Amino acid sequence: MKIISNSALRSFSIENPQADEPLQGWRRVIEKNRFANWAELKAAFNTIDKVGDLTVFDIGGNKYRLIAHIRFEKQIVYIKAVLGHRDYDKGVWKS
Repeated sequence: MKIISNSALRSFSIENPQADEPLQGWRRVIEKNRFANWAELKAAFNTIDKVGDLTVFDIGGNKYRLIAHIRFEKQIVYIKAVLGHRDYDKGVWKS
């Protein structure tokens, strides 16, 4: 799959250096695989949830949330937001 865009991961990691390794690990798994549907993605990433048409990944042992829109037919992951657990719970990403 192709990620749009890795710069969202890098930007978050600048302010949260401890997040870089788990985020880049997530990126590598996404980029090295093809997921045909939600079930295949869920099998690879057990800690994901659907929120409307978005997918929320728990990253780094539940410390971070990555919110993305996934186009399985085009094999593209659009990153909407990367947040700490606390900011996610506040709903910062919904605006």
